Amino acid sequence: MINGSFSILAKKASFAAGTPWVFFGALMIVIVWAISGPVFGFNDTWQLVINTGTTIITFLMVFLIQHTQNADAAAVQIKLDELIRVITKADNVLLDLENMDPVELETIRKKYEKLAREANREKRKRIASEAGAANDADQASGRE
Repeated sequence: MINGSFSILAKKASFAAGTPWVFFGALMIVIVWAISGPVFGFNDTWQLVINTGTTIITFLMVFLIQHTQNADAAAVQIKLDELIRVITKADNVLLDLENMDPVELETIRKKYEKLAREANREKRKRIASEAGAANDADQASGRE
């Protein structure tokens, strides 16, 4: 019950925190605070009000946003795992990447970097070949 309620609260708070209305509300609070400075003589209490308020809000938002990010990351991971699982040519080793140690991850990353370089090389060859074929066709038709 607490987890479910917290998840709902975290999602709503995280979404609300990212809206323009909340930003402009926070901006207005800062402007009112700054304008009130001369009234309070820019004293320590005046500064403490904004410092305390922003610290408390930041402290609480870190946990709300982290919870939301964890849930989103888990959902994305599950979706990616399902895509890898259903694609017949996919390497099923990739299903468990998030649980591998850094050495294993680096080995796999190097493998995919090598595949990317080979794909780039093939792409350049194909483009050069297509360009050569187009030039040959132009020359054969008398255009240059």
